[in-house]
This record gives sequence, C-alpha cells and structure tokens, in this order.
Amino acid sequence: MSKLVVRISEAEAASDFPSVLARVRAGTEFVIECDANAVAVIRPVAPQVRLLSESLRVARGRRSNAVLDGDFGRDLEHVVRSHDTPS
Repeated sequence: MSKLVVRISEAEAASDFPSVLARVRAGTEFVIECDANAVAVIRPVAPQVRLLSESLRVARGRRSNAVLDGDFGRDLEHVVRSHDTPS
C-alpha cells in the first residue's frame, strides 16, 4: 500500500494547519518546504501496539516461564489499566 506524500510550503501549512492535521490523521504525510528545501515532515505516528504473538516471541526469547492460564485475560486487563494511556 503506497502512502500519500504531499509537499507544501510553510505558508500553505500555516494557512490551514487544522486541515493538514486532519489529513495526517487520515494517513497523509506532509513535507513542509521553504524555497524548495524540506524543513519539516509531519506524518502519522506509528501505532504503539504489540501483538500477542510478538509478546510471546519476546517472552520465549527471554526464556520466560509465564503460563497463560485461565486468569491470563484478567491479569492482562489489570496490566493495561495500570498504565497511563496517551491523550
């Protein structure tokens, strides 16, 4: 899947920054330029999610002795609730 990259001037970005951010949220990357030189790149943040399969791979790599028993779901929910969520 190709990602859309839009090159715009500083003035264009400043004139309607809320629109730029809305498009970034939708997946567009912006290169902001001054005199045809890139001065900034605005892109969506990569999700910071680790799949369970990746977590299991890491645990195995660390030789973890964790057991996925019947309480695993409850324990996982407790871990998730105990961490701050980004705003």
